Amino acid sequence: MTRIRRTTLPTLAGLLFAGGASAADLPPRAAPPPPPIPPAFTWTGFYIGANAGYGFRGGASTYSDATYGSVTEAKSGNGFVGGGQVGYNYQFTPGSGLVLGVEADFQGTTFGRRGDGTLGTTPYYGVSPSLDWFGTVRGRVGYAFDRWLVYGTGGVAYGGGSASSYAAAYPYTLPDTTRLGYAVGGGVEYALTDKVSVKVEGLYVDLGKRSPGATLYDATVPAYYGTGRSESGFGLVRGGLNWRF
Repeated sequence: MTRIRRTTLPTLAGLLFAGGASAADLPPRAAPPPPPIPPAFTWTGFYIGANAGYGFRGGASTYSDATYGSVTEAKSGNGFVGGGQVGYNYQFTPGSGLVLGVEADFQGTTFGRRGDGTLGTTPYYGVSPSLDWFGTVRGRVGYAFDRWLVYGTGGVAYGGGSASSYAAAYPYTLPDTTRLGYAVGGGVEYALTDKVSVKVEGLYVDLGKRSPGATLYDATVPAYYGTGRSESGFGLVRGGLNWRF
């Protein structure tokens, strides 16, 4: 075995000491940077969506006709309401803060009616048009709690329908099938993702009350006909799904 010369031992020791000192002099390894903080959620942007719900018409109403006396309209029906909406929101401060927006929607209904009723106790046929569809253009004012949005809404409403099948037997001026009014309400919306949100909303829509119209008795076809008062106010509750882009 080859012996290590005693003169080489100090040299090896010096090299080992120098290497250890150099490693000790190296700066410590920096910790990895923390992950980036995601930006705060904001409701700002355009959206499009669909909705469905239930509409509630008013109860029976009674008024006095100049010729026939007391007229009682039949109770209004309730039914399905559904359609689509498009809108835009602007949130002033991301996260939580004031949100302003505008929304337009178009709805179909199943609770339109022509307004039959009674003259005293005698039934008559209404010739007022039904309400088959309506739409609104509304402003929205709300407050966001991150992904929750609570808001109030109001604006213009319009609607229309079809003429009664008995209208041809009525010789007087018939009401227009279209009408104009207002809508007010409020709701709450929750963002499931950055693009998709769901909402529950309640609205009251009033498309105007027409004055009592003329009433006619047709002796050739023993029956009464009349335009009635055309009560057009109703409430609705609906759920919706929006996609933001």
